[in-house]
Amino acid sequence: RAAPPRRGGAGPAAVGGRPGREARKQRRRDGREAGRRKPTITESEFLARRESVQRAMVVRESAGRTQIAVLEDGVLVEHYVANETNASMIGNVYLGRVQNVLPSMEAAFVDIGKGRNAVLYAGEVNWDAAGLDGQPRRIETALKSGDTVLVQVTKDPMGHKGARLTSQVSLPGRYLVYVPNSSMTGISRKLPDTERSRLKRILKAVVPEKAGVIVRTAAEGASEDELGQDVERLTAQWAEIDKKAASSSGGAAPKLLYGEPDLTIRVVRDVFNEDFTSLVVSGEGAWGVVQPYLRNVAPDLADRVTRWTSDADVFAEHRIDEQLLKAMDRKVWLPSGGSLVIDRTEAMTVVDVNTGKFTGSGGNLEETVTRNNLEAAEEVVRQLRLRDIGGIIVVDFIDMVLEGNRDLVLRRLLECLGRDRTKHQVAEVTSLGLVQMTRKRVGQGLLEVFSEPCEHCQGRGVVIHAEPVDRRSGDSGSGGQAPAESGGQGRSEGGSSRRGRGGRGSEPAAPPEPAPVRQPIPAGFMASLVHHDTPASPTGVEQPSSIEPADEPVEQPAVAVVEPDVQPQVQLDIQPDVQPDVEPDVEPARPARRRRRASAPSGPPIVHD
Repeated sequence: RAAPPRRGGAGPAAVGGRPGREARKQRRRDGREAGRRKPTITESEFLARRESVQRAMVVRESAGRTQIAVLEDGVLVEHYVANETNASMIGNVYLGRVQNVLPSMEAAFVDIGKGRNAVLYAGEVNWDAAGLDGQPRRIETALKSGDTVLVQVTKDPMGHKGARLTSQVSLPGRYLVYVPNSSMTGISRKLPDTERSRLKRILKAVVPEKAGVIVRTAAEGASEDELGQDVERLTAQWAEIDKKAASSSGGAAPKLLYGEPDLTIRVVRDVFNEDFTSLVVSGEGAWGVVQPYLRNVAPDLADRVTRWTSDADVFAEHRIDEQLLKAMDRKVWLPSGGSLVIDRTEAMTVVDVNTGKFTGSGGNLEETVTRNNLEAAEEVVRQLRLRDIGGIIVVDFIDMVLEGNRDLVLRRLLECLGRDRTKHQVAEVTSLGLVQMTRKRVGQGLLEVFSEPCEHCQGRGVVIHAEPVDRRSGDSGSGGQAPAESGGQGRSEGGSSRRGRGGRGSEPAAPPEPAPVRQPIPAGFMASLVHHDTPASPTGVEQPSSIEPADEPVEQPAVAVVEPDVQPQVQLDIQPDVQPDVEPDVEPARPARRRRRASAPSGPPIVHD
C-alpha cells in the first residue's frame, strides 16, 4: 500500500503504514502468486533425509580458542570458532539506554555498554510493552532519548555497523525457544506431520498462558516430561531477568542482565541432536563443559560423546585443517573436474559454474552440462554453509536447453538447502538463467575470521603504475591486440580473412614487433604510491607471493587475439559455453580421406574400332 506522491513534482512515494509490515505482506503475496511456499515434508522424506548422511561433530580447544567442525560423510560443512577475547554477543539481554531516535529511518540507537551504539529498528520493537494507549505505532512515540529499554542482541557488529537489537526477547532451550509475553506457538516445518500433531497436544499442557514457544527439530521424540522441564527452566530464567530489569531501571543502564553460554554449549545445544552419530571433544576445558551438559539436558545422547586422548591433533586426523584452507580459495574444484568461482562483493556474492576439466563420459552436450550443474548445486550449498556467506547470492549455472533439466537442478539445490539451519529463501530463476537466493547473515564469515585486509591496498590486490601498463603479446586481460599466430584466422590488409593452411595462397607471417621498453616512473609519483611487499594471506597460513615488483617486467603466456571479419549477431537460443580448460587425453580421430575417382563423362559410351 503506497501513498500518492507529494504535490509539486514526481517525488518518491511513501508507504502507508509500517514499512516492515508492508514488506512482509508483499513477500507473502509474491509467495502465494508464485507458489513457492515450502510444503511440510512427509515422514518418509524426513527419515530418508536423516539416513542419507552420516553426521559427526569435532571440538578442539587450544590456546584460548575453541573450534567446532560439523562433518557430513567425512566432509566439512560447518565451522564455528570463538576466542576468549572476542566472544559473540548474540543472545545477550541488556538493559540499554536510548541515545537517539531517527523517525525518518524508523530506528533508534541504544547504548548497551559496548562503546559503539547498537541499532533498534521499528520492526523489532515490542509494541505491547511500549504502552502506547491507542497512539500510532511509531518508534518516536514509543521511545525517547534517555529511556531505558530491555533489548536482546540478534546480530554481532560487523565493520562499521553496530550490533542489531530486538525488544522481543526469546530464550533458547534444548527442545524449544521460550518467548515471554507472547501467545505464539510454532513448530519446525522440518518435522513430519505426525510428530507435529503430537507436539501440539503436549504444548497445550506444559506452556504457560502468557508465554509462547517455538519448537526445535531436536524435540522430535521428546517426552512430555522433557519438554516440561525445558519450559520450567526457561520460565525461571526469564523471571530472573525480569527481576534484574525491575531493580535496575532506576538509573543503572546500560547493564548486562543475561549472557549466553560459551560457543561450545551453544553449538551443542542448537546443532547436536539425534542425527549425529558421534561427538569428539579435544581439550580439558571443553570436555568438562560438554559432558555434564549432555548428562543433564540430553542423557540419551551422552553415550555418543568421546574424549580425544591421542597426541595427534584431532583436526589433522579428520583432515579438517586441509579442508579449511581450501575453503578460503576463490576457486573450488568439483569431484568430476568442474569448478566454482566464488566472488564476494559489497552488494552480493556471485557464484559462477564452469565445466573445467569435465568433458563428460558419453551422451550429448545437454547431459554433460546437467550432470555438471547437479554436482555444482550440492557444492554451492556446502560452500555457503562452510564459508557462512549471507546476504544476496546469485548462482550462474551453465545454460540448459530443456526445462526439465533446469527444474531438476533447482530441486537438487533446494534439497541440499534443507540441511542448512540458517534461514534462506530461493527466488525464481531470472530470464538469464541465474538463480537468486538470500541467506541470513549472522556473524563473520570464514574468510573474515582467518584473514585481515591488506594494509597497503585495503584488499584491492593490484599494483598501481604512473602510466598505462604495456602488456606483452598475449597477456591475459590486456587492453591491446596481439598478432595472430600463423595457421590461425587473421585479418589481412584489405580486410578479408583467409585460413593460413599453407600451400597456394599462403603468405609468410611477419615477425612480431619487439615489445616497447617500459618508461621509468617519476620519483615524485612513486613517492605517493604504496606497493605490496607481500600479499595478504590468512592468519597463520603463508602464501607464496604472486605479485612482481613494479620495476620488473611481468612475464605472461602468449595468447593470440583474433578479430572476426563480420559482426556477430545476437541469438536468443545460445548454446552453453562448455569448452574445457584442457584438451582431453584421447586424441580425436581424423576423418577418413576418400580417394578421388575420375567422374564418368555424361552421354552414351564411345566405341573405338
